[in-house]
Amino acid sequence: MSSQLIAVVGATGTGKSELALGIAEYINSVGQKAEIVNADAMQLYKGMDIGTAKLPVVERRGIAHHLIDVLEITQESTAAEYQRLARAKILQLQESGIIPILVGGSMLYVASCLNNFEFPDRDQELRAQLEAELIEHGPLHMHKKLAELDQIAASRIIPENGRRIVRALEIVMITGEPFAASLPDEIESWQPVLEFGLRMEREQLLPRLEKRVLKMWAEGLVEEVSSLIPAGFRGSKTASVAIGYAQALGELDGELTREEAIASTVQLTQRYARRQVSWFKRDDRIKWLEALDTELLAKTVELIHIDGILGNRS
Repeated sequence: MSSQLIAVVGATGTGKSELALGIAEYINSVGQKAEIVNADAMQLYKGMDIGTAKLPVVERRGIAHHLIDVLEITQESTAAEYQRLARAKILQLQESGIIPILVGGSMLYVASCLNNFEFPDRDQELRAQLEAELIEHGPLHMHKKLAELDQIAASRIIPENGRRIVRALEIVMITGEPFAASLPDEIESWQPVLEFGLRMEREQLLPRLEKRVLKMWAEGLVEEVSSLIPAGFRGSKTASVAIGYAQALGELDGELTREEAIASTVQLTQRYARRQVSWFKRDDRIKWLEALDTELLAKTVELIHIDGILGNRS
């Protein structure tokens, strides 16, 4: 059975957006239509542009992009809500005869959309208690608490990510089972998907990520964060803790020097990329492609035709 959905995933900085644009342009050139659906958690937010490497409208080459700039800075972003939004948009596009191209590296967001599983219900009272404990004691304390209940979940979440730690604790405490038990034992697709993954050697990727962070500061990330503060950035549970944004805020508040903020962002970005690589390696559906291959788009197009998503080649 051929797919009616394409996905482009992989570590940050590997060129997912560029490949997705190339795929969409090719599909449009052969008489069909494709549009892009964002799967980057922070690109959902209005005003978070520089630190998320969000493509400006003028660089989207006329290709419609969905689920970008759909949340206010004060709204909480969750994988469960993203699943609802993304699936609704994908189905809407498919019903209109448009091929959706899901693009992003936010691991749980991609999985929530592509994989056939449902999130456990939330307990607002328990959630409030855990969030109060996070504020009082900090993320390291919460990470230790999670490790006592679920070592596997704790090993997969960085100690600084208080929001994800709280969500994992909530699931463990509601279900009485490890966080992983809420996920299927094997990957089961929500619907057939042609999934491409971009890979790059570590020796090539890590320097690129450092340059990317330096570029963000040069382009005005600190000024962007400053402009978001009047809109409630400090009180955001998700936006204010995003990699780069938290460090830029620390610089603004005098808690970090510029050099410290940049160095911390580089380290966290590189660590995040390593986690992305490990996560996506577990997905056997992915057709891996070399990100720096000069024939990348041509090879991708060939795989699209083999899949049959466009019908027979004329």
